[in-house]
Amino acid sequence: MPTITTKDGVEIFYKDWGKGQPIVFSHGWPLSADDWDAQMLFFVNQGFRVIAHDRRGHGRSSQVSDGHDMDHYADDLAALTAHLDLKEAVHVGHSTGGGEVVHYIARHGESRVAKAAILSAVPPIMVKTPNNPGGLPKEVFDDLQKQLAASRTKFYYDLAAGPFYGFNRPGVKASDAVIWNWWRQGMMGGAKAHYDGIVAFSQTDFTEDLKKINVPVLVMHGDDDQIVPYEDSAPLSAKLLKNGILKTYKGFPHGMPTTHADVINADLLAFIRG
Repeated sequence: MPTITTKDGVEIFYKDWGKGQPIVFSHGWPLSADDWDAQMLFFVNQGFRVIAHDRRGHGRSSQVSDGHDMDHYADDLAALTAHLDLKEAVHVGHSTGGGEVVHYIARHGESRVAKAAILSAVPPIMVKTPNNPGGLPKEVFDDLQKQLAASRTKFYYDLAAGPFYGFNRPGVKASDAVIWNWWRQGMMGGAKAHYDGIVAFSQTDFTEDLKKINVPVLVMHGDDDQIVPYEDSAPLSAKLLKNGILKTYKGFPHGMPTTHADVINADLLAFIRG
């Protein structure tokens, strides 16, 4: 399996397919590079080089105890892009991966980056604070940690079978294959990484990161996102970005790259080629 070893000794697994302009995909919590299958196959067949890694503690990467925070996530991504010597890369991040992409670009600069897209992403900040009165109460995320610690297997099934893909909405037909693939990816990773990751994705404030970014960024979000509520995320991020483009999807769920891959892929392709 292709891996790199970070400066603090963590093995990061990655996939690297095709040739052409590189597109780098950063997955959501608590998943893996496999969550991008529909995008990786589509874009490699469009003549792009596609790369996706398993975040530390997730998928096939090392299940280490520490470093489950946005600084380490961004530094691991920087180590991967440097190892592969990527130039003019397009970075695409979903959910927590959107935060990773934003923090990576702000922290490591734009010398290797052409564009970015963040989908159903956690920036600017999820938790409710005096500066973010529309955020979710901290107790919501404390409860997620409690459920994970009590029974990760049940928690992951319930999340995938319910709000993540909108399968709890009236008239929406649930896909067992999609549910179990989500569960499989989650259970591949480490419980400690996922437990700590809840703090990373909910409490990190990306406001200043967003302000630093100059490259074009496509902000894609469904207005029926039950995981990262639309009103306190995408419109605020697009406003903070110098070259942000907001694209709102009526009725789409948090997991829209899977449930509506055809729409998402076409819009990403148009943005990348535009």
